[in-house]
Amino acid sequence: MCEDDHENDHAGIGRRAVFVTGAAAALTLSTVSFASAAGGTGPRTRTVRGTLPPGSPDFVYVPVEVPRGVREIHVAYTYDRPTVPAGTQGNALDIGLFDERGTDLGGRGFRGWSGGARTEFFVRADDATPGYVPGPVRAGTWHIALGPYTVAPQGLSYEITITLTYGEQGETPRPVYPPERASGRGRAWYRGDCHLHSEYSDGRYTLAEIARLARAAGLDFINSSEHNTHSAHAHWAGLAGDDLLILLGEEVTTRNGHVVALGTDPGTFVDWRYRARDNRFGRFARQIRRAGGLVVPAHPHATCIGCNWKFGFGEADAVEVWNGAYTPDDEVALADWDGMLVASVRDGRRDWIPAMGSSDSHRSPDVIGRPQTVVLADDLTREAIQEGIRAGRSYVAESSRVSLSLTASGGRGEHAGIGERLRVDADTPVTVRLEVTGAPRCTVRLVTDQGVLFTSDPLPVSGAGTVQWRTTASYAAYVRAEVRHEAAAGPLPGALAAFTNPVFLGS
Repeated sequence: MCEDDHENDHAGIGRRAVFVTGAAAALTLSTVSFASAAGGTGPRTRTVRGTLPPGSPDFVYVPVEVPRGVREIHVAYTYDRPTVPAGTQGNALDIGLFDERGTDLGGRGFRGWSGGARTEFFVRADDATPGYVPGPVRAGTWHIALGPYTVAPQGLSYEITITLTYGEQGETPRPVYPPERASGRGRAWYRGDCHLHSEYSDGRYTLAEIARLARAAGLDFINSSEHNTHSAHAHWAGLAGDDLLILLGEEVTTRNGHVVALGTDPGTFVDWRYRARDNRFGRFARQIRRAGGLVVPAHPHATCIGCNWKFGFGEADAVEVWNGAYTPDDEVALADWDGMLVASVRDGRRDWIPAMGSSDSHRSPDVIGRPQTVVLADDLTREAIQEGIRAGRSYVAESSRVSLSLTASGGRGEHAGIGERLRVDADTPVTVRLEVTGAPRCTVRLVTDQGVLFTSDPLPVSGAGTVQWRTTASYAAYVRAEVRHEAAAGPLPGALAAFTNPVFLGS
């Protein structure tokens, strides 16, 4: 039989709130209870209503007491979207689920997150909605996690419908993950897109569509990077192949910026429930590295709410300078990154933060592989690709049509490429050479710690060309290349077609 709906009213949340410490501001509401399975085997439903005021905590937890004998948990929710004054944010409410192991920071009880991409989800032992993790439905206190992303001046009124289905649980599938090696070409340049989204978070692409489009874009590797969930990891295995390496990760989407965990161990979940002021990011950056991944702040100057990076770059292994179609915030990110390079040579540091580019594709017409990071790696393996990225042996191109080769050489046969150091005396003449293909009518700029010191004539319509420039280590501590479109050809004047990480000059 189906039990009649019961309602819980959370309208006065302040009277029932228990504040949680140790993470971003959060509160827990009163518990929603269900009868045991003894009264029948049909689904039972509870409806919860409430209103969140402006200035609500980042996370609001609705405890649900789950009795023994439950086969499936299903949650649906709605919330109001009132008209707001111009320039004022309206309502946006994210949602997720934690099981009986709790909501402690670190995510031991994490069972899924869909943000604002879905209005309902389910979890069973044998299956779950994309974004959620299948597994046993054990008795205890589960928590629906609400994330009031923005709240209108009128407040945010919500309604949550929780349905428990009783019965025997299915068998949880054993996860199978993609291999960490593909058939590479030995030491070679490999093209990849390390930031993209599917239906397992807020994208519309299926995993199969992403794999197909990645191959069509000429990519050798991709990185799974769903918002705040690792649930896609176990669904990529059948889509990898000798021609496509699939790395596993997550886009950790905090309220103070997003970071791509690149190439973590399969099944790694990284928590996102903190702000810069909580001083928690270092802990989770270390977790990413322990899991074999790279820490890559994403779109650091993006203008969307919560997207601008505020954690600093002390933990970064690389930084995503170019995100999707080239826009003014990418230009700002490029200039900011160049400033970091200048600071590293000014302070005499040998460590520096390489730049990357990724598509951040979500749905058509987003273009997977625009841009793409082209990495010099010893082989097409997880470890080799990560090492090439970490070392800065890479450049970023708008498509597989564009190829670059940047080298610096001294008078005695000394030679260095992208991400390397040419060890010469300060006054030794150095020849910088850039070879370009696939960039018709584009202009080459050579950028140093002093700024742009060389600008070429436009390349021919064939898109191929070579430029050379002479300098010394005393004049240029590093040289990097930018290939830019004609002003009328791109989305903004001089939009990038490609750029390289630097070649450093001097001993």
